[in-house]
Amino acid sequence: MSRELIIYCDESDIAGKHFSNFYGGLLVESAHLCEVLQRIKDKKAELNLFAEVKWQKITEQYAEKYIALVDEIFALVAEGKVKIRIMFTQNYFAATGLSAEQHENAFFILYYQFVKNAFGLRYSTESAEKIGVRLYFDNLPDTAEKCSAFRGFVCGLNNWHGFSNAGVTILQDQIAEVDSKDHVLLQCLDVVLGSMQFRLNDKHKDKPIGARRRGKRTIAKERVYKHINARIRGLHSGFNIGISTGTGGDVTNRWAQPYRHWLFVSEKREIRPQFRKKRKKK
Repeated sequence: MSRELIIYCDESDIAGKHFSNFYGGLLVESAHLCEVLQRIKDKKAELNLFAEVKWQKITEQYAEKYIALVDEIFALVAEGKVKIRIMFTQNYFAATGLSAEQHENAFFILYYQFVKNAFGLRYSTESAEKIGVRLYFDNLPDTAEKCSAFRGFVCGLNNWHGFSNAGVTILQDQIAEVDSKDHVLLQCLDVVLGSMQFRLNDKHKDKPIGARRRGKRTIAKERVYKHINARIRGLHSGFNIGISTGTGGDVTNRWAQPYRHWLFVSEKREIRPQFRKKRKKK
């Protein structure tokens, strides 16, 4: 195969205050993989971040180091060597008409939709070249039987016309569950994904029980989030984190754009007013 794409996938906050079912993906082409890995590893070493990097580990002491790492991540995004996608649902919209089986397997059904559509892989080539896709999932939180069935469904995407017409192929032996401790790109994805669920679910407003002010860790995380948001806005002017990123009338931008959000809303849905976010008083 003339091209190979490696996609690292992670998930967070299955049930949040306002938004739920967060999924994230980081894509790098094999031609850039060695450079991307080396630059991130070098940056971590320079910052003395030798342990696993995770959103939940951000403290006041480490905020500036995480910001420096974020700068390296988004430099790679800006150079076109890395793509990032974030998908989530909004509690305000509830899917209707789901069977008991669909409710039980909602986590994997949404993950399947993420793999199928988030990166716009069907638009990744205009020629007859073949594209191979490797998928690395951070350890899936379910039974071995369900995880195996999920991998089978993902592999079944090879039969979908969107992939077959584009020459995109996912091989079953290239779908793996991995430990983020061993994969620095999964760690970087965790930081970006964590920052989005943090802000969208208003965790930047959290205060310790009985306290009048926010804790230092919450303030540090907000500072990292704001820096991530600023880097995204450098790629997308007027970017809104809580809605799907527009395509500008060109569906191929689902692939071409380096960073995108996808608010997943079911075609059959109902509105739940109790989850409407309160507007600030002017």
